[in-house]
Amino acid sequence: MNETVQKKLNILADAAKYDVSCASSGNNRSNTQGGIGNALNCGICHSFTEDGRCVSLLKVLMTNNCIYDCAYCINRRTNDRPRATLTVEELVDLTIGFYRRNYIEGLFLSSGVIKNPDYTMERMMLVAKKLRTEERYNGYIHLKAIPGASPELIHQAGIYADRLSVNIEIPSNPELRRLAPEKNYTDIFKPMSYIKSNIISNKEELQRFRHAPKFAPAGQSTQLIVGATPESDRQILSLASDLYSGQRLKRVYYSGYLPVNEYDQRLPALKTPPLVRENRLYQSDWLMRFYKFKADEILSDDHPFLDLEIDPKLAWALRNLQSFPINVNKAAYEMILRVPGIGVQSAQRIVEARKFRTLTTQHLTKIGVVMKRAKYFIVSNELPSSIYDLPSETLRKQIILGEKPKTQKQPDTQLKLFSFAEPMRLSTNLALLD
Repeated sequence: MNETVQKKLNILADAAKYDVSCASSGNNRSNTQGGIGNALNCGICHSFTEDGRCVSLLKVLMTNNCIYDCAYCINRRTNDRPRATLTVEELVDLTIGFYRRNYIEGLFLSSGVIKNPDYTMERMMLVAKKLRTEERYNGYIHLKAIPGASPELIHQAGIYADRLSVNIEIPSNPELRRLAPEKNYTDIFKPMSYIKSNIISNKEELQRFRHAPKFAPAGQSTQLIVGATPESDRQILSLASDLYSGQRLKRVYYSGYLPVNEYDQRLPALKTPPLVRENRLYQSDWLMRFYKFKADEILSDDHPFLDLEIDPKLAWALRNLQSFPINVNKAAYEMILRVPGIGVQSAQRIVEARKFRTLTTQHLTKIGVVMKRAKYFIVSNELPSSIYDLPSETLRKQIILGEKPKTQKQPDTQLKLFSFAEPMRLSTNLALLD
């Protein structure tokens, strides 16, 4: 790598860290004779920085020059900062060189908009095209689709890339127009809808023609910036829910706002990114995608913001104590999923295991249920319902502080409550909910 390219890479790799929608493959692209690399649907192995950013792929911008002046973006045209642009050939050489050295397992390519959206999209598409056709590279490629680019260029990009994404960035159109006057939701949703339509039609085409070229087989994703504007968590989750159902997105990523342009008075005076809030949104997103929760169940008009002290599943359970306790030996799978301390796999195992015997707390522990939380919301032979007569606030305090549960005096035959463990730790990475 020559010195000029290395300087460009240092600038553009650092500028790319603000885009968190860095996805694992979700796609099977087998190697071919004479080719290099392959993409597996089990995903790409990732490593993460201390603030939770993914760095496993070659994550880089094609350029940090941009014609737009978005208030929240470090690469806005009015910022005085080092600028660089990698050519198509330089990006191809970097990707192949890093892959051969086993530094990376795929490419995540985004870009500022130079000259116009078509000019930028064409060069990004050419990077993927050269990797596929000239270098015979079969590894994972994730490209950003530039709003305003022609459908023909986006279609070609989808033929060569595994995943496409269009970043919405700001969760509401009025706030987007305030912070980024040159952008609007119409231009953003147009390519998103086009990608969705092409993915659907491509699946139908593959059913008729086995060897038809695939279009964005790993789907599409987007990113929302959290904390730069006053939208509530309820608004953000409602938008995400609509994107999953309407645009059939694979993932919505949430990025806590980093105060990179503190001089702009349109932005909030934050000193650090709201990482706990970001984590709670990811947990809520997980509830919607895997736990059959709806956005209006997680949050309501009375509770528009997520509780930062407890995860959203536990918060929902505490607001709906009238639904508990449930009998794990009789309750429906969907209700078992809603018990704090029971994950998807544990719920599936419970449903299967109870066909053969009545489950006890010992069985539940072996299955993988986190009994220190679940015991408040379930009933079995050892856990009669009388021990659950606790007010919501009392129960919440015990779970947060790890206090020893205090209940009314029970018969000697009743099982004593387990002592509670240390307080729950908060993670800034995307955490699977129990």
